[in-house]
Amino acid sequence: MEESLKYLKEQFELGELDIRTCSPVVLAYIGDAVYELVIRTVLVCRGGRQANTLHKRASNYVKASAQAAMAEALQEELTEEEIQIYKRGRNAKTVSMAKHATMHDYRHATGFEALMGYLYLTDQMSRMIDLIKLGMEKSGGTP
Repeated sequence: MEESLKYLKEQFELGELDIRTCSPVVLAYIGDAVYELVIRTVLVCRGGRQANTLHKRASNYVKASAQAAMAEALQEELTEEEIQIYKRGRNAKTVSMAKHATMHDYRHATGFEALMGYLYLTDQMSRMIDLIKLGMEKSGGTP
């Protein structure tokens, strides 16, 4: 188990989560946040910029179309289990959709976010980071 997640669970007295009971939309909810945190971390650590500039650069990577492109670029790299999680997220019924996204991009982005949430909650942070880096390389660059 990664130290930070272990510490978080200890401090808040969180029990083990049965990942099979999480809806793909819930996985996408946390995956969206974790993915954005990774992107923001990379941007901040690559140089001091103004917050507004950082926000604009981060937006290029966290928008639905960028996540959909990454998801499609990663398909051959995913394990069977990861593909299953991605498909569950992609096919999940959601109530709303992002303002500036096509339905195709939104669904694929939701699948990508569900996969990120799954990897985070199952203590596979290294795998998540490796996939994000590879996905960026394959889909058009890094922040």
